[in-house]
Amino acid sequence: MREFFPGIEKVKYEGPNSRNPLAFKHYNPNQKILGKTMAEHLRFSVCFWHTFKGLGGDPFGPGTMIRPWNKSDDPMEVAEMTLRAAFEFFTKLGVGFWCFHDLDIAPEADTLAETNKRFDEMVKLAKKLQRDTGVRLLWGTSNLFSNRRFMSGAATNPSPEVFAYAASQVKRAMDATKALGGAGYVFWGGREGYETLLNTDMGRELDHLGRFLNMAVDYKKKIGFKGQFYIEPKPKEPTKHQYDFDAGSCHAFLQKYGLMDQFKLNIEANHGTLATHTFHHELVYAAANGLFGSVDANRGDLLLGWDTDQFPTDLYDTTMAMCVILQAGGFKTGGLNFDAKVRRQSIDPVDLFHAHIGGMDAFARGLKAAAKIIQGKKFEKFIKQRYSGWDRGLGQKIEKGRVGFQQLEAYTLKNGEPKIQSGRQEMLENILNEYIR
Repeated sequence: MREFFPGIEKVKYEGPNSRNPLAFKHYNPNQKILGKTMAEHLRFSVCFWHTFKGLGGDPFGPGTMIRPWNKSDDPMEVAEMTLRAAFEFFTKLGVGFWCFHDLDIAPEADTLAETNKRFDEMVKLAKKLQRDTGVRLLWGTSNLFSNRRFMSGAATNPSPEVFAYAASQVKRAMDATKALGGAGYVFWGGREGYETLLNTDMGRELDHLGRFLNMAVDYKKKIGFKGQFYIEPKPKEPTKHQYDFDAGSCHAFLQKYGLMDQFKLNIEANHGTLATHTFHHELVYAAANGLFGSVDANRGDLLLGWDTDQFPTDLYDTTMAMCVILQAGGFKTGGLNFDAKVRRQSIDPVDLFHAHIGGMDAFARGLKAAAKIIQGKKFEKFIKQRYSGWDRGLGQKIEKGRVGFQQLEAYTLKNGEPKIQSGRQEMLENILNEYIR
């Protein structure tokens, strides 16, 4: 069997003092933290699209990377080699999961029927490779944004024929995800938005998107797929406005269209940046509203206005993310999927290992720090004390709906100017620094 990453052995944990760039310094999959192993807490996944289909292209030029699995004029031979290369990579890196779009693993043909035939063939191979390696599918999804037919959206397209084509494609992707034992299925809007309101019926488009997702729920029940459905919030890029802008807008959408019981959110760090939020904010919002599900682990560049999808190396981000995830009860069906790509100048296949090792170590450090933060309870105690007025007297009456404006006016007239308290932000930031080492 051909080897696509020759000379690279299975990546092992060697500890913080190791100088081996192809070893984990902090991610020890068998180490127990708060009663679970690191592997169980983190549930690392590699995305197929950036890692094996991305070649370093950007708006100013084509790709820079020449991959050994792309060297054939036969698109199906390339698809097979790419899938085999991917599972070799998953195995050598030591991750338990992977994720894919339908058109990542099978090239699109001239007709939907031929595309489906190609897709079925590659799903069959993926099933065999999963069985041989033990790597599982975290979630599947469908590419409803690359082909020109989707230039005006998929479920929100002004053409019902495009809507129907998108539904047909999602149906097959859901079938494949079920066949591969996927733990979930993600809906990312891609181009579900608009460039100008001069040609857009926003209300109708949103209704169509709600209809589309309800159809997906119906089909999920029909085929007996038990995996979790996710929506992935994403603002702007490529359209001026996207309907799944952030966690808050997705929450409102799910409530309006009766989908709260069927969907969780797949939160991506870089999408939070583009929405002018932090990764931490999006996770907290999702968790506070019972919508936390899975994570696309990456980061953006605060000086650039597009989705740079860099590998996560910021220890503050990983620590705060793991605090939220642990406090939300951890992953149930989701995980940490590296929706990230190596830089345009990182052209060698080994750079894929360096990138993923760095991201896995960063989240391992974040996990360890988060566990100490939770066990130390310093932030928990401070927040509890800060809001303690709501646990008694006036605050308790307000929360239980026992008083209205008249009673609150009477209280204020009697008690005068309220006492205010310091937020102690600088002190808390100093405490946080003590945990991040």
